[in-house]
Amino acid sequence: MKNVTVYRVDYVRKLKVPIGMVVERREEERGDNILGLLRMARKAFSTSPEEALHIAIDPAGVRIS
Repeated sequence: MKNVTVYRVDYVRKLKVPIGMVVERREEERGDNILGLLRMARKAFSTSPEEALHIAIDPAGVRIS
């Protein structure tokens, strides 16, 4: 298991503010690990579809094989 940081991105000021973590529990790459984690983060940390566009994850924290 690996923790991946979730950020709220302010595109005007060019800032990334950490707002939480999601846990990657997959043992191996299945092709869409990054997209699945991003969907999970957007569902957990946004309250509207507009706000979901400002949610991002740190791709360096995700295993890519």
